[in-house]
Amino acid sequence: MTSQPITATYRLQLRGPKADPTGRSFTFADAQAIVPYLAQLGVSHLYLSPILTAPAESAHAYDVIDPTEVNPELGGMKGLKSLAAAAHEAGLGIIVDIVPNHVGVDDPATNAWWWDVLTYGKDSEYEPFFDIDWHADNGSGGKLGLPVLGSEDDLDALRLDEIDGSQVLRYYDHVFPVRPGTEGDDPVAVHEAQSYRLMYWRAGVIGYRRFFSVNGLAGIRQESPEVFERTHRVLRELVAADVIDGVRVDHPDGLADPFGYLNRLREVIGQDRWLVIEKILGVDEPLDPRLAVDGTTGYDALRELDGIFVSREAEDNLSMLAFQQSGSTWDEAAIMATETELKRTVARDELAAEVTRLARAVRRDNFSTAGDHVTEEVLIDTIVELVAAMPVYRADYISLSRVTATVIAEMNRKFPARRDALDLIAAALVADGEASVRFAQVCGAVMAKGVEDTTFYRACRLVALQEVGGAPGRFGVGPAEFHLLQRERARLWPKAMTTLSTHDTKRGEDVRARILELTDVPNDFSDTVKDVTAITPPPDGGTGHFLIQNLLGVWPADGQMTDEVKDRFTAYAEKAVREAGVHSTWTDLDSEFEATVTNWIEALCDGPATGRLSAFVTQIAGAGVQVSVARKLLQLVAPGVPDVYQGTEYIEDSLVDPDNRRFVDYTARAQTLDEISAGTPPVPAIVAAAETAADDGESATGPTRWHGDAARACYPLLDRCADRIKQAVVASCLTLRRDRPEVFVAGGYQPVFGVGDADNHIVGIARSEKDSPAPVVIGIGVRRPLTLAAAGGWRGTTVTLPAGQWTDRLTGRSFSGVVPADELFALLPVALLLADDGAAG
Repeated sequence: MTSQPITATYRLQLRGPKADPTGRSFTFADAQAIVPYLAQLGVSHLYLSPILTAPAESAHAYDVIDPTEVNPELGGMKGLKSLAAAAHEAGLGIIVDIVPNHVGVDDPATNAWWWDVLTYGKDSEYEPFFDIDWHADNGSGGKLGLPVLGSEDDLDALRLDEIDGSQVLRYYDHVFPVRPGTEGDDPVAVHEAQSYRLMYWRAGVIGYRRFFSVNGLAGIRQESPEVFERTHRVLRELVAADVIDGVRVDHPDGLADPFGYLNRLREVIGQDRWLVIEKILGVDEPLDPRLAVDGTTGYDALRELDGIFVSREAEDNLSMLAFQQSGSTWDEAAIMATETELKRTVARDELAAEVTRLARAVRRDNFSTAGDHVTEEVLIDTIVELVAAMPVYRADYISLSRVTATVIAEMNRKFPARRDALDLIAAALVADGEASVRFAQVCGAVMAKGVEDTTFYRACRLVALQEVGGAPGRFGVGPAEFHLLQRERARLWPKAMTTLSTHDTKRGEDVRARILELTDVPNDFSDTVKDVTAITPPPDGGTGHFLIQNLLGVWPADGQMTDEVKDRFTAYAEKAVREAGVHSTWTDLDSEFEATVTNWIEALCDGPATGRLSAFVTQIAGAGVQVSVARKLLQLVAPGVPDVYQGTEYIEDSLVDPDNRRFVDYTARAQTLDEISAGTPPVPAIVAAAETAADDGESATGPTRWHGDAARACYPLLDRCADRIKQAVVASCLTLRRDRPEVFVAGGYQPVFGVGDADNHIVGIARSEKDSPAPVVIGIGVRRPLTLAAAGGWRGTTVTLPAGQWTDRLTGRSFSGVVPADELFALLPVALLLADDGAAG
């Protein structure tokens, strides 16, 4: 384990050669090759995507098929240890991503545990590893129901085959084992003799707990000591060998007992290693301080960092535009109503098997017969309504102890006819048995599928706010809320991860930044949408309004659409339409509607409305980059441990996965970082490089200072050198964090405000050493740049610095006392100020 404190991580998406159509890979060896670059960039730790064995074709590896070995496609244990050795030599540590909740079973033959369970049923040594319903009333005659068949009577398609001397059953491309001694000549009769039963996939009978509604991911029972030990042996080995410095835990809310699991995990990795969890918090939900973790993976911080850059005055305008285009304002009331309805639909349809199993557990956990008169239909319907009304992923954390009782009390008041069913459910929850666990697990799955996976693909007032953990109905975050939440993180969770982009974000940080700028020009945006949709009407108003915002987010900054961007966006639109589930879904495709959407996108990118879109993009693109840079600086200076998602030290235009897993050009990034590092501070070096390029025949840089008026707000240097500037901000902040961990890891926090007519366009953070009120570092940036320009610029606004001399690590300029904002932000929309020796004493 490296002795370097965790000050910042860099997320790497690993994959083997079979996971990419071109055969290109990013393995441990590839990661090792960029260790010098990442060390120079200033991160303290590499943060690796899942490292355990997944299908060779898996591009994300969250579908682990063998949790007992390091993925040989990535280089195996030897490759991982080699990477760790190189990282440690460079002063970097290793963080690994683990997946305790589920394993991949899409191809049963590749998962030895699952194959054995299918073969031997309850006699399998691995049967206790999985959460399987063997009850006689499980809908499949007490057998393990598998949702495979294309129709109710499709068993006739079964065929017998032989693999490695053993008989197997084939159903088209699916292969299933045959228990020794049950072989035969009739495939239907052989199937009848097995412990599993192939079911019609729409029948709602699924005999095992899944990850959300993904049939190919089977939940495993980490509450079992044996399962925990078998699935964490590799982790124990890595800890014993000092290979890793910390762990990121994928979706612990899916487990039977997240609290107990995390306590055991903490014992495995020790008190000194970093432990963060993918816990999706409601906007008003605290993270339970009793958890043995260092914090979340940062979706809460993402909401805050995005929200502070929203021009909240645009809310009514964009609500009306959304209503005109989609029929809904998508305000807080509309969002909440849609979430509830879609959670209800998910519980009744996609997760019907889980709800039905929960209902059976409710009856089993009631020792009295008081609920005998409650019909199955009423019980299931009440469960559906209850889980749809739950405001958090799961409410069995101690800090949320009254949430369930409050929701049940409200339902009792509103729906007196449900009181007997609610009493039955409450009694089962009090029993603290199977029903209590299943209720918490179902609530989380319903929340994820109904909100992030569906509502956030339908709502269209401002799509940049529709990320995991987001609260789009609240339309941004004000300065008071922002600073109070940063202070809370500094005080309670100083080592929590913060993030702006992840492998799960629906659009990358720079795409969102440009979309956020729509709130700066709501009238122009409204006019553009109306003009474009009048010229090229979308196949559906809501779909069109959702997609237009995303298209504006990825449209090339120079205004010229390319085939590469258009093709990526078309693939994104297909996924978005299916996730929204209004006209087409993953299981019920409407090919005609999807083709209409594709044709509409083609017309937008190369048609009569193209010029209108292009002109609007050129109006907002520069301001979007300003937001990207300012928000990045805030993330890197703010409390918590910031993660830089691969490649985002440059401005980039990624959308949802798999688009955000594209390969990163580290050669280019290393070259520009060398140029930046050649000068201290970096901005003069960037200016010099730009001037050299101009001497070589490229267009000149022009003035470097900010130009703002009612029509534009631009920094010519930033416009020309956006990638270098963002990389310089990242490198400067990360290097400072690494050099001054006492300030950033556990240091103090204070807000920084401007004074004057444009004070609300400034957002700043001051950091100090622990228990010291004197700031040492100030990170400050410009928010709402187009509104600032339209209002006439800074108009005498100032920033008052603490006593002493302060040097901007980006430009080398020095400031003290009361500084005019137009001087502080003359060259860039950000400043990274460090107190000179003794200045903060």
